[in-house]
Amino acid sequence: MITAQMVKELRERTGAGMMDCKKALNEVNGDTEKAIELLREKGLAAAAKKAGRVAAEGLVKTYISENGKVASIVEVNCETDFVSANEAFVELADNAAKQAANSNAKTVEELVEEKYIADENITVKDAVTALIAKLGENMAVRRFEKLVVENGTIESYIHGGGRIGVLVKVECEKESPVLKEVAKDVAMQVAATNPLFLNRDAVDNESLEKEKEIYRVQALNEGKPEKIVDKMVVGRVQKYYKENCLVEQVWVRNPDLTIEKYLQEKSKEVGAPITIAAYARFEKGEGIEKKEENFAEEVQKQMQGK
Repeated sequence: MITAQMVKELRERTGAGMMDCKKALNEVNGDTEKAIELLREKGLAAAAKKAGRVAAEGLVKTYISENGKVASIVEVNCETDFVSANEAFVELADNAAKQAANSNAKTVEELVEEKYIADENITVKDAVTALIAKLGENMAVRRFEKLVVENGTIESYIHGGGRIGVLVKVECEKESPVLKEVAKDVAMQVAATNPLFLNRDAVDNESLEKEKEIYRVQALNEGKPEKIVDKMVVGRVQKYYKENCLVEQVWVRNPDLTIEKYLQEKSKEVGAPITIAAYARFEKGEGIEKKEENFAEEVQKQMQGK
């Protein structure tokens, strides 16, 4: 006989719906372990069915170790902002960020095959699949980045409840609370301005040549004489650096300073040079083509279990 307690226990262990748990237990004559396996199999089938649906919503989450030396940023996607606010989805995203910080994985494919940090009896992929079955939406760990620092610290900034996330790694030979302040300030700058490069050295030649050609054509289209076009291109390239290289940008909190000058001021305060070694910025859904659908049709599809 299948008891309410058995159903409750299975639901707590799998997160599946009550009726699904009851049906699974009935199918395997009350064997909880077999019921778990059956629900996982059904979850895989449900996940496969939903895998083609566009998941452009979700959350960007960060994790930083207690000593500030190891950090990660991750984007976990779902289909709707309603599910992205779900407690179980938020927990999955938080755990994925912690998983990435504690992992040596280089790709998402490697990461999701690891034992899940919140339950080593399953993989990260299993955890995602189980939540797809529970919440009824396609989901995926889309990307992650891990930063490590020896001399310095890493700070994060999350904007818009997980719409944009940033990690910034600063290096300095001296330990100081100022480093966390600097890293946080720069993280907010990165969130606001979305720089393409850390500094001029990071600008690849292909991007630079492409910009030069655009500026040259613009100048000629403006009717400027050929002899002054080159000078105009040089001037516009300098402006490109100031707009797109983080250290050359005007600091949003004090327009009288660039980020480079702000770092110089803080370096004097600490008594040692502070440098930005790396940063990572994720914006939820960037680069994903979101299909526009009629709301009534979408509701009808969900009611039909599609």
